[in-house]
Amino acid sequence: MFHSFFPRPKLFFISAAVWALITILAWYFVFAGIGSRAGFILPEGTSEPYDLTYFLVPSNLYFYAYFASCLLLFGAAWSFLAKHNPWIVWSVWGSLLIIAVTYFSVQISVIFNNWRRPFFDLMQNALEKKPGITEGDFYSLMLIFAQVAFLSMFVSILTDFFTSHYIFRWRTAMNNFYMSNWEKLRHIEGASQRVQEDTMRFSATLEGLGISLINSVMTLVVFLPILLGMSGYVSEIPIIGEIPHALFWMAIFWSLFGTVLLATVGMKLPGLNFRNQRVEAAYRKELVYGEDHADRAQPATVKELYANVRKNYFRLYWHYLYFNIARYFYLQADGLFLLFMLVPTIVAGKITMGIWQQIATAFGQVSNSLQYLISSWTTIIELLSIHKRLKAFEAAIDGGPLPEIDQRYLEREAEGGEMAANKPT
Repeated sequence: MFHSFFPRPKLFFISAAVWALITILAWYFVFAGIGSRAGFILPEGTSEPYDLTYFLVPSNLYFYAYFASCLLLFGAAWSFLAKHNPWIVWSVWGSLLIIAVTYFSVQISVIFNNWRRPFFDLMQNALEKKPGITEGDFYSLMLIFAQVAFLSMFVSILTDFFTSHYIFRWRTAMNNFYMSNWEKLRHIEGASQRVQEDTMRFSATLEGLGISLINSVMTLVVFLPILLGMSGYVSEIPIIGEIPHALFWMAIFWSLFGTVLLATVGMKLPGLNFRNQRVEAAYRKELVYGEDHADRAQPATVKELYANVRKNYFRLYWHYLYFNIARYFYLQADGLFLLFMLVPTIVAGKITMGIWQQIATAFGQVSNSLQYLISSWTTIIELLSIHKRLKAFEAAIDGGPLPEIDQRYLEREAEGGEMAANKPT
């Protein structure tokens, strides 16, 4: 699944995580200070731009150079270590490009967040009928929003096009690897489906989860300082009272609560999804045999196989019932949590409409990033079930023992073959 595409995958991903941690710490503890002393900072009393000039701010240009250098160093190192890997351009450099574009998307989110303050403050002043506000003020801010939005749309379209090719290359690498070992794999139940469909689903699902994870990490890196800065407006929350950096601690608490809740109630779902694919494959295979062999797909056999499908689906529906109760309860409460916590601040008149919009956006970005498992849990469940099916291929290629469920299948097939051989003619 991985070593067909990525060079030495365990070392590759471990080194990527370690390098990311090192570069993040190095930025905050070393290079950010160097940049400040060198003059790569906003002038005192100047707010961040809320238009495309945001990308030209000296402090941002300095960080972009640092970020690009870190990516290039990592890519160059692995290009040297794995120079014989035929997929190095896509697996290493393609992954780095996806990371760079994901960070660009986070930067656009920051621009939108900066834009909300002047726009909604202008709206509040207009509703209060303060003098000097014209229609042109609104149109100019809306034009700025459109410029940023069109840039975001253009980049997203190109990114989707690239990632589609990235996914297909990964699938091709797995397909080529499995087909080169087809004689070891053909006896496994649903082997054709695993090569044709599961490889596609695995690469697409894991790529989507990977981008979401990268986006979550980068959003935390960018928006946590913003949220900490916004915490200066919020000094008191209900029940607890005054607490320093209240917004930060609220985001941490609420996200961890939701993650633990859904991970607990959904722990049985991956195994059930795997079994669901298993019984569906057994039912489908018998029907395929029935197309060419009159003695296969007999009513009694088909009825038994379909009963297994029905039983597993009903179990799956039951477990998803209480999982969805917990998930939707949390998501509905999530819509009111921040507003409930900010009631004392709003009543005291400590924030404007524009600041409220910035707080809501920053808090949402941070909490959504921390809620990665919540938003991705159903996809993770699907990925785990696909992974279990493809692990049988790994075991067959490496000469190791097959998973228990596949061993039972082969035993039943062997018993069926013996019965057919002993059947009188």
